[in-house]
Amino acid sequence: MIGIIDYGMGNLHSVTKALERLGHTPFLSEKPDELAKASMLILPGVGSFKDGMTELKVRGLDTFVQQWANDNKPLLGICLGMQLLFDESEENGITTGLEILPGKVRRFKIGDYKVPHMGWNSLVFEKQDHTILNDVPKGHVYFVHSYFVQAGTPDVLIATSDYGGERVPAVVAKNSVWATQFHPEKSSTLGMRMLKNFLEQKGETADE
Repeated sequence: MIGIIDYGMGNLHSVTKALERLGHTPFLSEKPDELAKASMLILPGVGSFKDGMTELKVRGLDTFVQQWANDNKPLLGICLGMQLLFDESEENGITTGLEILPGKVRRFKIGDYKVPHMGWNSLVFEKQDHTILNDVPKGHVYFVHSYFVQAGTPDVLIATSDYGGERVPAVVAKNSVWATQFHPEKSSTLGMRMLKNFLEQKGETADE
């Protein structure tokens, strides 16, 4: 059973529809006791880091997600949901994140390129043997973000993308916690294959 964490800032409709196209019927909830019944969770997100952490905390979801990750249960972060997994962000002042993955969230520097980083960009596979990349074709994925992660260790980097002279972490993972900076649900065949790989981590099968 797949739970989508609803903390008032997610791209819930597009994620739900993508999972349905893969044959699953996910449920949305903002309540930890309901989400605890899931076998895997997705933390989506659109908006600011500070607001995201505030909304998680008022619902008691911050400690719930931290414990879920500590228990090595499958968790997928998407866009803001990925950034919230890290130690802190400088967006609108320094804000502490969920501290599940090592690293900090920084703003793209001002330069001769557009911010936000919006649109299609290619991926560089750093760890081709990671399960999330199984049968994933080379291609482009869809980004929308003004801030990016500076990972505290290269061990979490699964795929990157070059933008504005930065090596942007595009896919990260540590144990059963996986995350993408781009929107896999909006990234055609490549993104859908990654979602499928996440769902198949522990033999999650499509609904009959």
